[in-house]
Amino acid sequence: MESDILRIENFYAGFGNSTILKNINFSVVENKITSIMGPSGCGKTTLIRCINRLHEFSPGATFSGKILLRGEDIYSINPISVRRKIGMVFQRPNPFPNMSIYDNVISGYILNGIHLSREEKERVVTTSLKKAGLWEEVKDSLHRRGTFLSGGQQQRLCIARALAMNPDILLLDEPTSSLDPKSTLLIEQLMEELKQTITTLIVTHNISQAARISDYVAFLYLGELIEFGPSNKIFTNPENKKTEEYLTGKFG
Repeated sequence: MESDILRIENFYAGFGNSTILKNINFSVVENKITSIMGPSGCGKTTLIRCINRLHEFSPGATFSGKILLRGEDIYSINPISVRRKIGMVFQRPNPFPNMSIYDNVISGYILNGIHLSREEKERVVTTSLKKAGLWEEVKDSLHRRGTFLSGGQQQRLCIARALAMNPDILLLDEPTSSLDPKSTLLIEQLMEELKQTITTLIVTHNISQAARISDYVAFLYLGELIEFGPSNKIFTNPENKKTEEYLTGKFG
């Protein structure tokens, strides 16, 4: 039985007098992959930054409406707690350059002043790197800096860092856009494996990627949600002409 983990209701967001997101409404199904698609500038990144409570820290940021995590409005929760439950991985791999691979993985605990015993640290590092499919590649180099890794490995390290906090939801903002095809495939396989325990929202420009990995798709255009539904329906029989035009490359 599918159940919703996140619900977005009548949500607006922007900067100053400029509205980027306009009356967004949809629900995210637990332990599924939902792709957020649409042309550049349609509000995809703004949307996931709102879900992670990063948007409000930008100068002039505005927002209204509700985002409910398991029925609780995230804007009534401490933002640090929200980010423990909703992890985020950005477009470009960004391991902390002065930290080892080991410390990168547990950096969420270090930065939040959460004390872990040595055994707990070892367990979190090992488990998170295994979940991110990186353990075998780095187990003998844990105390080297994360920046010595390849781009694809760095991105999986960033995923391990997000997974270390045991989030309910993982937000991925174009996570493979700067990676080669082999690294992209590894991350797509990883997302499939993570579905057992985690809900993923991925922003992607790549229509074929969304078709390969998504269970659900949200299509945004000019800040509005044009269509939302199961990916097989959206890709084979979209209801809205705009969705069809985007999927067939009429604009992008």
